[in-house]
Amino acid sequence: MTVKQGDKIKIEYTGTLEDGTVFDSSEKQGKPLEFEVGSKQIIPGFEKAMIGMKVDEEKEITLQPAEAYGEPKQELVKKVPVEQLPKEPAPQKGMVLAVQLPNGQKIPAKITEVGDKEATIDLNHPLAGKVLKFKVKIVGVNT
Repeated sequence: MTVKQGDKIKIEYTGTLEDGTVFDSSEKQGKPLEFEVGSKQIIPGFEKAMIGMKVDEEKEITLQPAEAYGEPKQELVKKVPVEQLPKEPAPQKGMVLAVQLPNGQKIPAKITEVGDKEATIDLNHPLAGKVLKFKVKIVGVNT
């Protein structure tokens, strides 16, 4: 049975950056990743690479930014008054904050600069602009 659009699949995976740094894995999550192929729950290139695979098949894939989280967008880099940032711990360059959107969703924002009155935060996805490598294994398919 090969994976096709609409199938619910379970996969084991490890995601790394080009330098070999692991950014995510099913082992870290403690269980296989489950999703429906074609439901757009995961990044497009990853989902597309699953189509045609079989149970117990393993594959290595490399995704360019356009197939993953896209290129960083300059309009997502914002200046905010320092007093709007949490006081504890003191805001520092490199710190990641959870910013709540009007719809209640929380997204990560990385502080890229801290001045006396203003700080610069980057709301781009942390993996935007990065080439992502994955080792994947299909461990289950339900049609």
